[in-house]
Parts: sequence; structure tokens; C-alpha cells
Amino acid sequence: MQDFSRLYAQLDQQTATGAKLAALQAYFATAAPRDAAWAAYFLAGGKPRQTVPTARLRALAGRLSGLPDWLVEASYQAVGDLAETLAHLLPPPSRQDEASLADWVEQRLLPLRGAPPEQQDAALAQAFDRLPAEGRFLLVKLIGGGFRVGVGRQLVVRALAACAGLPDTLVAQRMMGYTEAGARIDAARYLALVAPPEAGAPAGGQPYPFFLAHPLEAGGPVEPETLAERLGPCHDWVAEWKADGIRAQLVCRPASEAGGPTVWLWSRGEELVSERFPEVLAAARALPPGTVLDGELLVWPGAPEAAPARFATLQTRLNRKTLPRKLLAEAPVVFWAYDLLESDGVDRRPEPQGQRRARLQALLGPGGPAAGAFPISPQLSAADWPALARQRAEARARGFEGLMLKHLATPYGVGRRKPGEGQGGWWKWKLEPYRVDAVLVHAQRGHGRRASLYTDYGFAVWNRAPRDAEEVAAVCAAIAARRPPPSRTPPAPGEPEPLQLLPFAKAYSGLSDAEILRVDREIRRHTVESFGPVRSVVPTLVVELGFEGLAPSPRHRSGLAVRFPRMLRLREDKPLAEADTLAQLRALLPAPTMPVPGKG
Repeated sequence: MQDFSRLYAQLDQQTATGAKLAALQAYFATAAPRDAAWAAYFLAGGKPRQTVPTARLRALAGRLSGLPDWLVEASYQAVGDLAETLAHLLPPPSRQDEASLADWVEQRLLPLRGAPPEQQDAALAQAFDRLPAEGRFLLVKLIGGGFRVGVGRQLVVRALAACAGLPDTLVAQRMMGYTEAGARIDAARYLALVAPPEAGAPAGGQPYPFFLAHPLEAGGPVEPETLAERLGPCHDWVAEWKADGIRAQLVCRPASEAGGPTVWLWSRGEELVSERFPEVLAAARALPPGTVLDGELLVWPGAPEAAPARFATLQTRLNRKTLPRKLLAEAPVVFWAYDLLESDGVDRRPEPQGQRRARLQALLGPGGPAAGAFPISPQLSAADWPALARQRAEARARGFEGLMLKHLATPYGVGRRKPGEGQGGWWKWKLEPYRVDAVLVHAQRGHGRRASLYTDYGFAVWNRAPRDAEEVAAVCAAIAARRPPPSRTPPAPGEPEPLQLLPFAKAYSGLSDAEILRVDREIRRHTVESFGPVRSVVPTLVVELGFEGLAPSPRHRSGLAVRFPRMLRLREDKPLAEADTLAQLRALLPAPTMPVPGKG
């Protein structure tokens, strides 16, 4: 436990990728396999479930430190991170504990879940008395399910590959499913990650690492006339619609002697989602064993030539323990196939994109052994890049986010690795985001290094256009005085409804460090009320937000929900009265979708 605590502290303090990689390699080079198994799980994104409520942790900290509850709470609000607060408040340990990370997790941490409160308190008091501050910090992170550190999964893969002398692509493949909820974490599983390579495709239901596209607009807006120079001739590329669904792999393997499933459906987040989409599993029975498809899960309630439903409809199928017939009928899901990663039990990923596409067509297209089992993402044809750009402009009307560009000579890679200009690869050419000028009305502290700063914000739009600056000032004065918002009862004929701000979105990314400091100061000066960790503020700032999608939502006061909101810039040039209104936001709702040509 102490070794992993020191590693966690090193990773949290470092910003250079090389230094983090060196720390990871040093840890895995000496860690026992049982400890390394859990370390790899946590660092690669495994999420331990919360074992003890945070309220109980705060109450226990007060009893052990001799501080009143109000002072513990005030300390927590000042620090902004419960683990750091407890690490400072608890009295020094009376002894040191040399138990390993695996022993701590398996024998002390996991048994706390579901234990009686008195047993939890006794076990935690004993644990805190055995650990120094950095160990307590880590323990609370693991107990509360809030373990985060500035290390990406790919960095863990690189460290393991370097220690084992293996290609990082092989380690990435073996780690697929490693962090899935309920996965077995033990020495044998870790040793399988770093074992010498074996020939052949993965066994059982293990998927392949997903190949991810790089944003074509990462360097700024794209002019179609420049793409021939950047990417080469248009006819060297496969162009497809970029769907707004759930990226998934459908794995169909031969039955084992022990029985069990032969078809698995994995999300890009490495979550096994087979049971949530029974219609996809039923259609997969037509696939020959030894087949792995890459594609998108989409709600497609209309005819094949229609368009997919919005992502909000797909969300009604997620996180459901039961799937009633009515829901299955109202939101039928299809697997939209666009790549073939394995066929006849042979790994096809090294083959070029064009060859894999031909195999996919031969499998699922007319006359194929699994003809009609799944729709194939259609290819778009265009004489040149400007012509393709004109088709891209229709994407949102057809229910898509833009285009995917895949070079015909590109093998199926691992993760997101930006190709050099003119060197093929996969690119996503998305449409410009929706934009709206919104008012900042709520704020919450961040995490990790940003735990002392307000970095997570809530935004609102006006319910109607303000008549003048005085009306806006009256609303701000009411908020400052903590008066309730005006009644939303229908106004008298001829009278406008009371002016108010309607929250509709939360965002935490997009601003520079300097801008975050500027916003943090503004929030501290204008906070009027606290709701747990959330601060309500008097409106002073207008921020331009960008987002990928918009849909009606009865769960929000505004009646709308946005998808992937992010901050584009501070609008210090724009007064509050000129922020956008609910009507302007509603005007961005997508129109009914157009048919999708070439689907099949």
C-alpha cells in the first residue's frame, strides 16, 4: 500500500509525460503481481464502487480528530477535496502498516461494502491509525469511488509494455475488458497481460482495442480546397456518415467446451452491454463464428432508408435493469457495421481499410453468408473534396454529426494516434458546433489540482428577451437578495412573463488557466448561496458555449438538454441583457431528418 501511495503522489505531482512514464515503469518493475494487478486496474480507469458514504467518513473524521462537525464541514468546503481534508485533520498514526495493496483492497476495503455502520467505523479507525497522510489520502479516494490521477490508459499500457518487453499494441489488446465492472483482478490476470506473445486471435469474448479518429478541425476550421494538399486525392478515402450513437464491437466466437455465451457486445468504454441490446444479439446469430465487427449502436425506428433517432432516444435504453416490450418497440436498436476486425477466426486488422471493407460487404451484403443481419454504413462518393463538403453540410439534417474519413490503405490501429499529413489514418470531420451565449449562474470546485478553484459551471438563458438593462438589474438584485424566482403562472393578457434565467447546461472544459482564475475570482465575489458543493452566484459573466446536440427534455427547467457542452470563450464584450433566450435555443432544435441515401 505504501509503494502505491508513493506512486500516486508522484503521478499527481508530475506534469511531464516522461516523468510519469518513468514512475510507472519503476513501480511495475518491482511490484508483486497481486499488487501490480490492482494498480493497473485503478490506473487504467477501473472504478471501485463506493464502499462507505462520504457523510459517514466526515462524521468519523470529526470523532477521531475531536473537532465539531461544523468545523470538519468548513474545512472540507475550504479545501474542496474530502480525501485531502481527512488527511490533514486526522491525528498522526500510532503505528505503521506494511500490508500490500492487494491485501488492503481485498481484505480491508472490499469487505466494508454492505457491512454494518459500527463495523465500518471500527475498521476505518483502525485503518487511519496505520497509515501516513498520503496513504490516508489514497484510501479515502478508493473508499469513496473518487480515485483519479493524471494518467491515461495508454500511458499505463506503455509502462507495462516497456517492463515486459512487448509491443504496446499487444498489451492494449490484452487490457480490453480488464477494467470492466466485476472483472477478476488477481496475479494470474496481471501475468497474462505481460506474458510472452501467442499467435492467433483473442480467446473467448475478448474484443480488440478500438481505433479512434483524430479531429480534422483540431488546428482550426477546414477549407475543403486545402484537403487535396493535406490528405491527397479524395478517391483514396472512404467517406461515411459520422453517427451519434454508442461505438461498439460485436464479438462472435466458437462455443467453448464449457458452454457459455458465444456472442458479446462491448462498448468503447470496455463495458459489456450484451444484455441491454437483445435484438442485436438475436441478429448476431447469423454471423459465422470467428467474426468481430466494429460499428455503432443506434436507435433506428423507421424504414432502412430513413435516419437514426437522436442520441437522447438511445439514452432511454441505457442503464435499464429491465427492458419492457414497449421500450423495445419504441426504441429499437440496430448495430450499424462499418469495419470487419476478424473473420474465420483470423485477425484482419493489419489488412488495409479497402480490403476489410470488401470483406465486410461480402459478409453482410447481398449474397453473403450473413446478408441482411446488420446494415452497413454507406460510402459517400464525390468527385473532389469540395463536392464531399457539400454532402457534409447535409449531415445534421440527416441525423448525423458530420463525416468519417478513412484512407483505403490504412490498417486498423490502436487508440487515437494522429497520422502525419498525407499519411492516411482515420479522421472525423464534424460539423461546426451549435453556439449559444449563456449566463453563468452556478459553480462548483474542480478535482485534483483544481480542487481549490471553481472550474465546473452551470449556465442559463433568459426565458424571454429582456426589455432593458434595468429589468436585468432587477433580476440580479433579486438573486443577490436570495428572493425566489418570479412565479411562472401565466401573466395577464398583454403582459410579458416575469423575466428570469433558466438553467440548461453544465460545462467544465474549454477555458485557459488564466481564464479560470478570472472566473474563480468573479464567483468568489458574487456568491450568494450554497447548496452542498454548489455555489449560486449573482450573474455577471456571459460565456459562449458550444455543444454537439440539442433535444427536448422534461427533466430540465428549460425543457431542453444539450450534448457535450463546452466553453468556447468568455464574452466580456457582451452585456447580460444580450445573452441568448430560450426561444433562440429552441430554434436550434434539429428539423425532421432526411432520408439516408445508399443505406444497405
